[in-house]
Order: sequence, then structure tokens, then C-alpha cells
Amino acid sequence: MPHSARGHRRAFRPLTLAAAGALVATATVALPQFTPDASAATTLRGYADARGARIGAAVADGPLRTEPAYTTVLNREFNSVTAENAMKWDALEPSRGGYNWAAADRLVNHAAAHNQGVRGHTLVWHNQNPSWLANGNFSASELNTILKKHIDTTLGRYKGKIYAWDVVNEAFNEDGSMRNSLWQSKLGSGYVANALRWAHAADPSAKLYINDYSIEADNAKSDGLYNLARQLLAQGVPLHGIGFQAHFVVGQLPSSMKANLKRFSDLGLEVSITELDVRIPMPASSAELAQQSTDYKTATENCLGVPRCAGVTVWGVTDKYSWVPGTFNGYGAALPYTESYGAKPAYQGLSDGLNPQA
Repeated sequence: MPHSARGHRRAFRPLTLAAAGALVATATVALPQFTPDASAATTLRGYADARGARIGAAVADGPLRTEPAYTTVLNREFNSVTAENAMKWDALEPSRGGYNWAAADRLVNHAAAHNQGVRGHTLVWHNQNPSWLANGNFSASELNTILKKHIDTTLGRYKGKIYAWDVVNEAFNEDGSMRNSLWQSKLGSGYVANALRWAHAADPSAKLYINDYSIEADNAKSDGLYNLARQLLAQGVPLHGIGFQAHFVVGQLPSSMKANLKRFSDLGLEVSITELDVRIPMPASSAELAQQSTDYKTATENCLGVPRCAGVTVWGVTDKYSWVPGTFNGYGAALPYTESYGAKPAYQGLSDGLNPQA
């Protein structure tokens, strides 16, 4: 899957319900609407708070700044936020040593004002690197210096304000080998341990994660990550958690997901679902919407049913700004809220997964 495209600051293609027939026309039924009770106990964050868990959303800077409906839902329903793009390297350090903190600061300040935690995303990735870095042809020694400085500077600025960081993102191939990224090709696999050590030194209070996709099942890729995690822990490297992105197709959650999360938890690591969405071939039918609701509930229960699950983050708030339609041709409707901020059946599934009484 083209996950390297995830989260690019593209011009999103909103799924208009009329044009796509999305959720209504071909389905021949009106989209079921849920009206979440705004009282703390019955919101997503109310249920998560009661369990001592995080329920998060990836946040786009544009609607955070300009769209009151977006922030109303964000503040009411989520106790954690992740920067969709604002903390990636090309956004933070577009020129060498030249930092642009505006969007990242905006999210951190918004979260502080609304009693939300912040997940940092991401420090070391093969994608969305600025051209000066991607095309710099640096020596291994200089690249190490650049990486350490970026980590020191970024975590130093937000020290004590970010509860967890996706330090290393998408480091593995599907066969469980290490991805031949800029970092791997120049620095070898030791870059993972170094990045974690530098991040811990810069902010000892932050939980440090390795984050990846297609690792939810017990497969070759998750085996590769599991083996690396064991090695890092044996070496005393400060690895605290594993992030399971969980970008699913409707009806295709892996049956081994809960057991797979548990084996990482059994190492003493936190586990988190970090980027959950469930995409549907468009236009979505009522049956697919019902299945999507079940998938959200099951994914949430799979994590919260495992010791040391820290919580669940969905990769966006509303279908209006989802990355899915621009990346997966013919798919959409992946998030719990419609473009007009109506709660979909997926909202109820997520709510039921968070609420042990459901």
C-alpha cells in the first residue's frame, strides 16, 4: 500500500455526499445520525477518561485555525491530539537550522488550553523530509549530527509538553527487513537505537515509540519489529511503546490483531493504535457502514483488552479532511464523522469500544 503518501499536505479532495453518492444515494438509505451527548460521561473522551486511556485524533492545522465546527468536535470528543503534518521534518525544519514552529506551537497550545495530551509525530521517517536533507548527500558522521540536533532541538522546545513521541516511523519492509531509507542506507540499523537514546536524553518524561503500518497482524513485518524491540530492550535502549497505525479496509481487520498486540505488551511495552481509519469503497452502503462501526469497536477492544494499551488515535476527525480519498482511489468515508460533522455509525462503534458497559 502507498503509505509513503500518508499525511502529505496535499489539496484534499473532500467527498461530497451529492457527487459521490457517498453514504446515501446508492445505498438507498439515509445516513444514520447519532447525536452524542455533550456531557463528559458519554463523549468519547468521557469514556476514555473513565478507563484512564487516551482517545486521540490527528489534527490538521488549517481547520484548527479556521473551522469552529472542527474544533468543537475535537475539544468535546478527544483527550489527545497528534499533529497530522505540523511536526514532520519538512514542516519543522524546511531549511537547515531554520525552524518554523508556528503550526506545531498552535497545536500544543490548543491542547494545553483544552486539557488534551499531545502525541509527537514524527522524528525519523523516510518520507516528508525537506529537500536539503533528502538530497544533501551527507556523510554518515554529518547525517548523525544533523539527526541528533533535530531531535535535541525539537524535544527541547516541547520538553514536558508531549507525553509520547513516534520517534522512528515506518522503518520496516513487508518481509520484516529494514527499509532502505536515507537513515538505514547511511547509518545502518543502529540509527533506531541512537534516535531513541537522544530523544530520551532530550525529554526523559516522554514515552518513546516505534510506529508502523501493516503490523497489526502476526506476520513477517510485525515479526521483524518484534525481534528489533526485543534486541533494543535487551540492550537497555529507552523504547517504551509500539504504535500500530491500523489503516484498515472495511471488514478486513486481522483475526490475530489482539494476540499480536499482546505479545508486544508482554515485552513490557505500551501498545497504542496510533492512526486508525477504516476505508470503504465508494459509494458506501448501509451494510458497509454497519461493518465499519463493528470494525471500529473491534479494533478499540483489541487494544484496550491488552495490558499496557495506552489508547487509540483516529487519523483525522472528519471525512472532509481525510487523507484516504487522495491516496486510495475509489475509497473514502473512513472516519467517524461526515463532512458536515454528523456522527456516523462508526462513532457509535468507537464509543462502544471505549465503554465497557456497552
